[in-house]
Amino acid sequence: MPGWNFQRGSFMRSQMENLKERIKKLAQWMFEAKYIVVFTGAGISTESGLPDFRGPDGIWTRQAKGLPPRARPFSSVEPNTGHRAIEELQNLGKLRFLISQNVDNLHLRSGIRPELLAELHGNTTKLRCVRCQTQVDKSLGSNTCSCGGQLVSSVVNFGDSLPQKELEESFWHSSHSDLFIVVGSSLVVSPANEMPRTAVKSRARLVIINQGETPFDKICHLRFEEKIGEVLPPAVDKLKELMKNS
Repeated sequence: MPGWNFQRGSFMRSQMENLKERIKKLAQWMFEAKYIVVFTGAGISTESGLPDFRGPDGIWTRQAKGLPPRARPFSSVEPNTGHRAIEELQNLGKLRFLISQNVDNLHLRSGIRPELLAELHGNTTKLRCVRCQTQVDKSLGSNTCSCGGQLVSSVVNFGDSLPQKELEESFWHSSHSDLFIVVGSSLVVSPANEMPRTAVKSRARLVIINQGETPFDKICHLRFEEKIGEVLPPAVDKLKELMKNS
């Protein structure tokens, strides 16, 4: 058994060293990039206590096993270090656009500016006008937009079309990116999963941080299967060091 422990310890040290090198590379690429676009899925919110869909304890995984979902109100959780790291990219002037498949409002609560964010599947705290597509806060208690259109939930249900403005903006920014970072998405939902491909076709570097496999693993330039909180915050910290010393 001592030999086994030694080998396991060596393997773990090797993995940690490899992780440090990949984080260092990500920070360097962030430093060099002129147009960073971040794409987030449900995985970024699991560290806040919300379930994802396809993870080991995800909503659809549990459903396939005949188990009930582990539901939790979005309002009961807080943005985590992954959300904060993306906000820090914004504050450093490095984030050009953020595309999210999430409806939990955690990006806006973390401090992301609305003009830098496309929420492809809507937001549980927002209503959308069926006529002009303007979004307003539910807390205002209004049923009618200033244009006269009806206000309905902004959350996109299965079978519904994605909001056209957000979709067009997301593809535009993807095509202009030089570093496209996927955070916590399995990249299997269309048409959003075409955005990384659009970025790569435009010669952007593609980085994927996700604990499960994705269809883009073979074409990405840097891959992390570790937890988001173990990757993104330290990468942004190293970016700040590079910017300070430049």
